[in-house]
Amino acid sequence: MDVELYVYDLSKGLARMYSASLTGTQIDAIYHTSLVFGGVEYFFGQGIHRTVPGTTHHGQPMEKLHMGQTELPQEVIQEYLGSLAEIYTPESYDLFMHNCNNFTQDLAMFLVGKGIPEHIQSLPKTFLSTPLGQMLRPQIDAAMRGITQADPTQRVPAPVVQPPPQLQDTLAAPVKGYVRNVSNLKELEEQLSLASNSCACIFFTSSTCAPCKIAYPAYEELAEEAGDNAVLIKVDLNIAFDVSSRYRVRATPTFMTFLRGKKEDEWSGANPAQLKGNVRLLIQTAFPPHPHTSLRLPSLQREITSYVTYTKLPPLDKLLQKIGSLKDDPTIQSLVDFVKTRSTAEPADTAVPNLSFLSAFLQSTFDSIPKESYFAIVDLIRVAFLDARVSGFFAEEPHHKTLLTLFSPFDDLASCPYNLRIVMLQLACNLFTTPLYPEQIATNQTLRGVCIRLLTGSLLDSRSNLRVVAASFAYNLAAYNHNARFAGHPDKLSEGDQVELVASLAEAINMEEESIEALHGCLFALGLFLYEAPTDGELCDLCRAMGIADSVLAKKQVDKLKSEPLLKEVGQELLGKGLR
Repeated sequence: MDVELYVYDLSKGLARMYSASLTGTQIDAIYHTSLVFGGVEYFFGQGIHRTVPGTTHHGQPMEKLHMGQTELPQEVIQEYLGSLAEIYTPESYDLFMHNCNNFTQDLAMFLVGKGIPEHIQSLPKTFLSTPLGQMLRPQIDAAMRGITQADPTQRVPAPVVQPPPQLQDTLAAPVKGYVRNVSNLKELEEQLSLASNSCACIFFTSSTCAPCKIAYPAYEELAEEAGDNAVLIKVDLNIAFDVSSRYRVRATPTFMTFLRGKKEDEWSGANPAQLKGNVRLLIQTAFPPHPHTSLRLPSLQREITSYVTYTKLPPLDKLLQKIGSLKDDPTIQSLVDFVKTRSTAEPADTAVPNLSFLSAFLQSTFDSIPKESYFAIVDLIRVAFLDARVSGFFAEEPHHKTLLTLFSPFDDLASCPYNLRIVMLQLACNLFTTPLYPEQIATNQTLRGVCIRLLTGSLLDSRSNLRVVAASFAYNLAAYNHNARFAGHPDKLSEGDQVELVASLAEAINMEEESIEALHGCLFALGLFLYEAPTDGELCDLCRAMGIADSVLAKKQVDKLKSEPLLKEVGQELLGKGLR
């Protein structure tokens, strides 16, 4: 998909004419930029806008620059734009420090790996370097706001993203059902066969049956409500004579229900309330609610809306000393400047460094860095990943390989030093600042394997600080998987991966004697993995075989741990009652 940069002159030529005489500096234009791809123009003003290319109040662009091509799928681009929307808000707009050109710079770097022209990026700095520019900044910002933040004249909706076939089941909206009208016995049997593992209802009616019409609206409503959980059929016996003979229906309306291929019930009469009650009971019988839903589990019976991240800024002077001679490399310097600025300013006021350069630098030099300096580099990346623009960029091909490069020391976990292991776990937690990285963990076998090896190898470490961070990462993984299951979608992690993680969490809980923070994280992660898991599946079988309920409840006898409230919720309710 081609990506073009549209460049507009907000001054309409006046900057070129008068800038030198007024400021002593030649300024060719006051630039407004946007990116065009997929038939849509994207720019920042009153928030992030989408519009038909070239239809804004800015008129036609003074220049169109081909930026390159992006191979990223639309769903990935829209996810990234969603993360940018939290930074590029209407309130955050500043003509000089946080404007449309900062937005196109960030988006261009993500799409094609290169930024917009330097003379456009540096214009605010050029203008503000003049005495008149500094003096007039407030007035110019106020005067231009009506132009820069005006709505586009023609809006277009966000692209309708068609997910890949393997993701359609997990992303699809709930299916709305419909009434299947049949006219002969063969069609009826075909429809009933579709419900051999669920349930079905037949509405026997006729075109001359006036009472039947009373039940039509309720039946349509039930079909829509049931979705693909039930097959609702309507048969006109004035047409389907062979059906009438086969089922020996004597009056209309008559209803007949089937559960997993066998007849369940039959009744007559146009009573919408009775019809709704019977069909809803049928569906509930075919799809009984999970037994966990009846337990008192307030921590688990909800969507998890936040992940654990590690935001503390390390002492940069000491960190740079650990990096050694690499601290003078321009790529490292730009990363340090970004981390410093972001620690004292809003993300919206912080320009992202050239991430393509950073990615190439790390992949090419990390193996040659002295091992004692690894943790300092990783710690810088950990802080940078707090910005969704950075973590989102590195989650995509080919830059996600950078993370695998940083994880490479964990091929030999036993010899990995404590300081490196803990910052790597913290970085792993910060991957959850973007929705793109958890999906990478779920789908990329190599990355997932490294993450699980790092996690399980740290949960039983003798140092409580490391156990706490490992438990936090376990919580993040469990929450991501739980949210998919809670929404009715397939699990994100395979049953085998979950079994390995739950076994490690169970042993960590059993061994924990001093850190209530580590216990809390492990219990929460364990509960999220187990909530609404199949009661006859491997996870629940494992918990029964290991006697996890007893291990959890035994922590009530440990003075340092007995005040943890999840001991009751997970130990007594979920493990005690939910796994019987």
